[in-house]
Amino acid sequence: MHKPTQDIIYRPEMTDAGLDASSPVSAVDEFSKIRTSYIAAERPLTLYLDKREIVTVMTLGTQPELLILGWLRNQHMVSDISNIKSIQVDWETDSVAVTTHKPADNIEEKLNKRTITTGCGQGTVFGALMDNIEKIRLPEISIKQSTIYDLLHNLNEYNEIYKRAGAVHGCALCQHSSILNFVEDVGRHNAVDAIAGSMWLNRIEGNDKIFYTTGRLTSEMVIKVAQMGIPLLLSRSGVTQMGRELARKVGVTLIARAKGRHFLIYNGAEYIQFDAITRAGSSHSPGVNVQQVGT
Repeated sequence: MHKPTQDIIYRPEMTDAGLDASSPVSAVDEFSKIRTSYIAAERPLTLYLDKREIVTVMTLGTQPELLILGWLRNQHMVSDISNIKSIQVDWETDSVAVTTHKPADNIEEKLNKRTITTGCGQGTVFGALMDNIEKIRLPEISIKQSTIYDLLHNLNEYNEIYKRAGAVHGCALCQHSSILNFVEDVGRHNAVDAIAGSMWLNRIEGNDKIFYTTGRLTSEMVIKVAQMGIPLLLSRSGVTQMGRELARKVGVTLIARAKGRHFLIYNGAEYIQFDAITRAGSSHSPGVNVQQVGT
C-alpha cells in the first residue's frame, strides 16, 4: 500500500468534474402563462471500484469526487485514504472509476449484506448495519440554546439550490454557530457523503462539530454522523424510532424540528445549556405535551 510521507497530506488523483446543479426550463403557471423557472439536476453515477461495478447513485453532480470518496468511507469499502490511487469521473459514460493500490479482499461479503434504507433516492448501506456502530463512542459536548438559535439563523443564508429549483436536501458541517461546509443534493445521504469525503480528504476531525440536515433523522443519518465522529445532529425535520435508539446507543445528541426559535431534543438534553428560555417564550408545537425539564 502507498504510504504518505509524514509532512505531506496524501491526496488521491482526482478529476474536477462538477456540473451545474440546476437547469432553466419553461413551465405553465395557474394563469396559463409560460414562465421560465429552474429545476434541479438528477444524474446517475455508477461507481466502479477496481473495475468492479458497485452501485449507481443519483446525484446533482456538483461534487462527484467528494461524494464517492465519502461513500467509500461511510460504507467501509476503503478504510485508509492512502490506499486510494485515483478517482476519475466521466460524465460521457455517467461513471466514476476508483483505483486502489491494494484491492480489498472482502468486497463480496460486503456486497452480499445490503440494507435498503429510507434515504431519498433509495439509500443503500452495505455490510451488517450494526457491525461498526457497536465500537463507536462519541465525546460529550455541551451547546448553548442561544448558539442553536444563532446557527439556525445563519443557515437561512444557505439552501441556494433549494431556493432556486427546489427538490433537494441540504447538509452542513458546523462549529458553534459557524457553517464550515454546506452541500445540497437530491438525496440527503449524498450530501452527507460529500461532506464526509471533504472531511476525510482534508483530515478534519468531527469531535467538536455539529451536523445539520434538512432531512429526517433516520438510523442511516445517525450511523453516518457517528462514523464521522460528530456528537451533535440537528435537523429541521423529524426523527424515526430507530434513529433515536441508535443516537442513545452511541451518544449522539439528537435535536429535531429545529426552525426559528423552536426545537425538540430527543437525546442528550443534559448537554444543552438553556440560556435563552425567557427570550424563547413558551410556545410549542401542536400535539406536543410540555413539561418543565430541570437543568
